[in-house]
Amino acid sequence: MKIIVSNEIELACPGFVGACVEAEVENTLYCEPLWEEIRQLCEEYKQRFDTVNIKEMPSIAATRRVYKACGKDPSRYRPAAEALIRRVVQGKELYQRDTLVDLINLASMRFGYSIGGFDASKFVGDTLTLGIGKADEPYEGIGRGQINIEGMPVYRDALGGVGTPTSDHERTKIGLETSHLLVLINGYDGDEEHVRDNAEYIKSLLQRFCNSDGGNYFIYR
Repeated sequence: MKIIVSNEIELACPGFVGACVEAEVENTLYCEPLWEEIRQLCEEYKQRFDTVNIKEMPSIAATRRVYKACGKDPSRYRPAAEALIRRVVQGKELYQRDTLVDLINLASMRFGYSIGGFDASKFVGDTLTLGIGKADEPYEGIGRGQINIEGMPVYRDALGGVGTPTSDHERTKIGLETSHLLVLINGYDGDEEHVRDNAEYIKSLLQRFCNSDGGNYFIYR
């Protein structure tokens, strides 16, 4: 898959750095060892964060700044990593989906990046372009129905939007049948080392919990 970062994103976030992880995987409905790690991180975060200082995590703070630069209110349309950690510190249970989705949520919380996870077989074309959502652009968020992505960073394939930091699209969502996974890590803080660490962490989780060799990743700007 080729990833293009548009000029409008470069203007809103000159230091943007992303990572694309691709792997052959086996998905399952539930993985108890994975959830042991999720629960451990949740307990750590309950002690470390509250609903105010979550926003100070550098990766989350940077994503919020880009939302504002693009014209979106990050408190109304929360980036996914912030929403996940916020749910934890409020004492609410995380939703359990399937092993791949749960794994991506864990990686997102640990590093603070809003991570897109996709069934790569569902993309149209061989190129994804990161741009900014337009007025009245149709977009069906997973489990959210039509959402307003105007002023929000969005990845598009040849057919249209597939991923934003708030919600990925129903059309390319992961399912139990997913065997070709593509993950996009969005480093709006420009910290390439942190982004690479996140990609390596995802590879290790895939090796441990998804009967995968972890696949490969590349950095893009």
